[in-house]
Amino acid sequence: MSAQPDITAATTTTSTELTVKTADAMREVGRRLAGLLRPGDLVLLTGELGAGKTTLTRGLGEGLGVRGAVTSPTFVIARVHPHLGGGPALVHVDAYRLSGGLDEMEDLDLDVSLPESVIVVEWGDGKVEELSEDRLHVVIHRAVGASAADAADVAHAAEDADDVRSVRVAGVGARWAGVDLSPLG
Repeated sequence: MSAQPDITAATTTTSTELTVKTADAMREVGRRLAGLLRPGDLVLLTGELGAGKTTLTRGLGEGLGVRGAVTSPTFVIARVHPHLGGGPALVHVDAYRLSGGLDEMEDLDLDVSLPESVIVVEWGDGKVEELSEDRLHVVIHRAVGASAADAADVAHAAEDADDVRSVRVAGVGARWAGVDLSPLG
């Protein structure tokens, strides 16, 4: 059986579906996503704990060329990573502990940062959509039920399935209309 790539994709005009098999591949998706982003972009990340949201954001930071290690902002709520050159800063927000929607998020001044930054919000669904009519939704699910035929051998099938993620990237609004998301896969 030939080796399968770590990332596979099926793309439509405004969304793409990816299968991501390793943490390194998730970082690569982030690096590729960085090439599509520009100042003013809002990215919402959804997925259960441990799905790979911060790993994807780490790759995004690498791709954008920002300063500082991208780590989970769970306890500080938001971290700003300035660009090493003249590009946009990365504002990485974890809204997991916030329950009040945009009203509670106002203290973070995300609306002020948005025009010159790329803002990534983990757990942002239902909380920050009002920041922009244009946004990118990234939903990460752990793949369940990988078949033995997809693995090199039966013994590794369950182990490999634990790392496999399905990732759906969908653009919302005029900014993303017609944007080719195929470079992500």
